[in-house]
Amino acid sequence: MDPPTGVDSGASSFQASSAASPPKQRQKFLRQYELIERVHSYDPTADEALLNRAYVYAMRMHGSQTRASGDPYYAHPIEVAGILTEYRLDTATIVTALLHDVIEDTPVTREDIAGLFGDEIAELVEGVTKLSKLELQAEHSRQAENLRKFILAISKDVRVLLVKLADRLHNMRTLHFIKAQAKRERIARETRDIYAPLARNIGCHRICTELEELSFEHTNPVARNAIIRRLETLRAEQGGAVALVSQEIAARLESAGVPARVFGREKSPYSIWRKLQRKSIGFSQMSDIYAFRVIVDSEEDCYRALGVLHRSWSSVPDRFKDFISTPKRNNYRSLHTTVVGPRGMRIEMQIRTEAMDRVNEEGVAAHFRYKDASYGLDLEGMEAAGGRDPLANLRQLVQVLEHGGDAEELVEHAKLEMFLDQVFVFTPKGKLVSLPSGAMPLDFAYAVHTSVGDTCIGVKINGELKPLRTGLNNGDVVEVIRGSKPVVPPDWRSLTVTGRARSAIRRHIRQTEKEEFLRLGKASVEQIFERAGKKLKDVSLRPIRERFALESDDALFDAVGRGRVSPSQVLETAFPGMKDSDMAAASARRKIEGGKGARLYVGGGGLTPGVSLHFAHCCSPVPGDRIVGILREDGTQEQDGGLDVHTIDCPKLADYEDREDLWRDLNWTPEAERETVSLTRLHATIQNAPGVLGQVCTIIGEAGGNIVNLRMHHRQSDFFDTDIDVEVRDAKHLTNISAALRACPSVETVDRTRG
Repeated sequence: MDPPTGVDSGASSFQASSAASPPKQRQKFLRQYELIERVHSYDPTADEALLNRAYVYAMRMHGSQTRASGDPYYAHPIEVAGILTEYRLDTATIVTALLHDVIEDTPVTREDIAGLFGDEIAELVEGVTKLSKLELQAEHSRQAENLRKFILAISKDVRVLLVKLADRLHNMRTLHFIKAQAKRERIARETRDIYAPLARNIGCHRICTELEELSFEHTNPVARNAIIRRLETLRAEQGGAVALVSQEIAARLESAGVPARVFGREKSPYSIWRKLQRKSIGFSQMSDIYAFRVIVDSEEDCYRALGVLHRSWSSVPDRFKDFISTPKRNNYRSLHTTVVGPRGMRIEMQIRTEAMDRVNEEGVAAHFRYKDASYGLDLEGMEAAGGRDPLANLRQLVQVLEHGGDAEELVEHAKLEMFLDQVFVFTPKGKLVSLPSGAMPLDFAYAVHTSVGDTCIGVKINGELKPLRTGLNNGDVVEVIRGSKPVVPPDWRSLTVTGRARSAIRRHIRQTEKEEFLRLGKASVEQIFERAGKKLKDVSLRPIRERFALESDDALFDAVGRGRVSPSQVLETAFPGMKDSDMAAASARRKIEGGKGARLYVGGGGLTPGVSLHFAHCCSPVPGDRIVGILREDGTQEQDGGLDVHTIDCPKLADYEDREDLWRDLNWTPEAERETVSLTRLHATIQNAPGVLGQVCTIIGEAGGNIVNLRMHHRQSDFFDTDIDVEVRDAKHLTNISAALRACPSVETVDRTRG
């Protein structure tokens, strides 16, 4: 949810949250007395002498160093400290912010900091310095180890993470001063993928939202600007009506004896973009661009206000969530509901107290207060109020990294843990288990204990036997049926979404599937050599092994099969003098086709060697889709046409609901995700105006899609329908193209066509 925009029940207009870029000029920084006044405003007992020493020390040590903006470098740590005063953090954290770069960028040592400012501050500064050093290590093969060290470092003291988030926030606010576009985009992606989710994990919504918006500005400015233009138009049309609705909500509550403040807010451009990516809807179909936050005095008033609102207007089914009785993992608490409100508007509302609102916006930073005459983080008070350890989520991520494996997979799984929303289920004994939205029974089993997941052979949901592919819903009671020994089929990868479950399954896969990886890797190298006009048997692999520090040919093929080394890298190492045109041809993506060769792209399901796979035209699967196989009924895998591959949401699967014996759980291989393109079809409804079709084609091209065919039909005076056949790399690529089209004002709807 986005921050309030400052419109209360008495406002006459609706003020949108700012989506504008920061000004492109040098920034003023806090003076010494201004910083100390800020700290004293919430902590009168703060050590003024310590703050003064740190301020002067930072200026003196950074000396004449400058930033890309031309500002003196010491302005940066001063502004980072200023950001943290907005969250009322303790003196040690503010001093750490002032000193956080001196060990890395000046001759100062940890011992120097300890002697001048004490061991506590020295340890915090060293912790932030270690995080900064990890950022500089960009080798992909070390990314998983860096992430593990990163999480371990910040899991010891939350103040290290808070300083690092403020540091990244100020860097993002001034990112436009960096001239190299590639560097800006790399920093923005890292911020979006790592730092924003970390901020969300400890509940710092304000920081998370700003980091996402600033990242969006640099990673996809075209889409962001298109959404901002749509918001400006919508604001002009509906801003006044939203303010009136705000007043009416407050009036209904006041007449029922529930005093409340009502704030209107506008969904941020990045939040809109993410929703366009997740759901096949157009901009005009989004019902929660405008929403209202209802602030009341007590928890009891939250439920009273909910009753008043539901009695006043019809509630929308399945749109009520109680995060007060079951808080999110980052301690977010609120009631969410949607009603068909005044003037027939569909209204989303969040109902909470002032204390909840502060925790929801500031997260762990909201719990810095006085305790026993000293100012600091009151963990005991937070837990007594029903909150959880803010670093518990981060410590759980360490479990994702315990089993080693592919660096890219580990990072993706960790990011998945941080991004997904929650579903709450129960054990048969009534213990509450929190899982990411979309979780399945195996995720639950591994959340209980790794041994429970390893020995799972079935599941009962609400007392009924269910398939392991069943999605879990809020309130489900889940009972795991266990076998006598661990049995972990490879196709279980498609039956989980949590990093913990996938990492445990991956450990077993490494133990049981080495031969498969060898075969896939060798086939990949042979194919890319063949396309370059070379034979693998005529090439010595020793120089290639030496470059990648691999001890044998099998180790090389295994690395290729697992995706650690690409076939293109092998080819380039073997033939460094090849022409660019030859290299381009060799690295070109192949179109996915059915038959026995499709085994290179699809695995799992206990497939036998040589089995023939057919990609069903009824759903046109692409890499990234969850897929299943249906065994053809006229024989066996070994003797007939093999398996038909469908997406998990294909309507055709309804014909096989009672034939569990024909189902096979499948997954895409790394080869499919790295080296192929797939043909899919988009159906779009577009405004009938000059130049619009060219605009649509340009958007698809800029997003990396290749249009193979285009057909228009149902052409009318205002709109027409078109079917666009596009070659895409995977499901995520397809989603990005669809979202980019939905952000275009001339495109009414975009849907993926099945069949």
